[in-house]
Amino acid sequence: MKKEQLEYFKNLFTQRINELLSEAGKTVSEMTDKNESFPDLSDRASQESDRNFELRIRDRERKLIKKMKEALERIDDGTFGICDVCGKKISEKRLMARPVTTLCIDCKKKQEELEKQRGE
Repeated sequence: MKKEQLEYFKNLFTQRINELLSEAGKTVSEMTDKNESFPDLSDRASQESDRNFELRIRDRERKLIKKMKEALERIDDGTFGICDVCGKKISEKRLMARPVTTLCIDCKKKQEELEKQRGE
């Protein structure tokens, strides 16, 4: 992969990680600052549902941050854009659509077919 492309992905990951960490920090401060107590059970249930939804989103973002950090490591060690299974180059089109991917489209399709067969 060209140096400019690697630099693009490196900047993309770094910027996105910083954005997600900032959002996570806001969520934590909002949840600790808000000590609202709703006497109405419906309002309390709604607040709890909103918090659970927010926490699920943050958990997904935490996993994405981990994948982006791993992608940054692959950029540093020269394996970014190379399929973990077959060792072929992952297409630029696929990397633009899913930058954290570790599988080429053919290996991903095979993986999904196996998962489908196993009922996962």
